[in-house]
Amino acid sequence: MLNKSTICKSSVLKDKKGWIGFSYAFNGIKTVILTERNFQIHLVCMFLVLGIGFLLNINRYEWLILLLVISLVLITEMINSAIERLIDYLKPEIHPEAKLIKDIAAGAVLVSAIFAVIIGIIIFLPYLWR
Repeated sequence: MLNKSTICKSSVLKDKKGWIGFSYAFNGIKTVILTERNFQIHLVCMFLVLGIGFLLNINRYEWLILLLVISLVLITEMINSAIERLIDYLKPEIHPEAKLIKDIAAGAVLVSAIFAVIIGIIIFLPYLWR
């Protein structure tokens, strides 16, 4: 049962949470950039692809597709990293099910990266053939 003090405390926390929520998100992004080697590799690839896009002067729709695909790869890598850390926290010892969970999450990153490469080839190849 909620009483007046619980509601007041809850509203105070909600009022203070505005920018604090963003600080948690930015901290998570900073952590993954600084600690996850695969995320760093994806960032390097992202900058290369963006540079190629500028050099080839791709159109607006190709930019939209490219940015969506890049964000998909980065997001899946972040989710994979979070899942791996969660599994390591909950099950520090080696366990077949924990390994399977990590493998599936890593597989999601691989699938998104493979399709990103395919889409990149579809977008860039016509420009390179000219």
